[in-house]
Amino acid sequence: MKLALVTGAGSGIGKAIALGFAARGDRVIAADIDEAAAKATAQAHPELITALPVDVADRAQVDTLRDRAHSEVGVPNVVVNAAGWDRTDQFLNATTEFAEKVVAINYLGPVHICSAFLPGMIEAGGGGRVINLASDAGRVGSAGETIYAGAKGGVIALTKSLAREMARYAITVNCVCPGPTDTPLFAAQPEKLREALVKAIPFRRLARPEEVAAPVLFFASDPASFITGQVISVSGGLTMAG
Repeated sequence: MKLALVTGAGSGIGKAIALGFAARGDRVIAADIDEAAAKATAQAHPELITALPVDVADRAQVDTLRDRAHSEVGVPNVVVNAAGWDRTDQFLNATTEFAEKVVAINYLGPVHICSAFLPGMIEAGGGGRVINLASDAGRVGSAGETIYAGAKGGVIALTKSLAREMARYAITVNCVCPGPTDTPLFAAQPEKLREALVKAIPFRRLARPEEVAAPVLFFASDPASFITGQVISVSGGLTMAG
């Protein structure tokens, strides 16, 4: 049985990942800025999922999450950075406050979580898994999401660099890049943009959150023990980056 920390577990892809771990019998710490949403996720498997609040952009809150997780549940041997946020608009319309929020949540959030939890994983020994959720926007760019794409590109580079540093501890670090997915974040985008993206996907539909969760669960599994520093897209063929 693994113990997985999943951020952004209150909805969308993060929720699907948390439920996927629980469905196979793993313990889960479902962390989200919306504590009520995290608790709703936990209700599906109350014997396996513990809900805890966190704003990943706030390092003090991340440290509190770590301390509570360690004392109330244990030291996770799987960390999944699934929390994210964005709002579609042209780059020239972006305010400094908006840019800082996007970077704080989407890039510094994973940095804070890894910095807080990796020492405990290393001390516990036995290896571990880190899976970061980036975006295909970070691989090929996305008009109207320029700052978000830059932050997610940073997550991809963070994954590869951290994988090199963590190899000595038998901790793998991999990245999953979703394309357009049926989540509350996507539903908040302008209708014309949503329709255009669906038409551009070869499968002509959005990804389901559980389809994005599947490679996350694989990266956390025993058969993936010799895979690290890798990036996989789940986009229905929308992006085919090398």
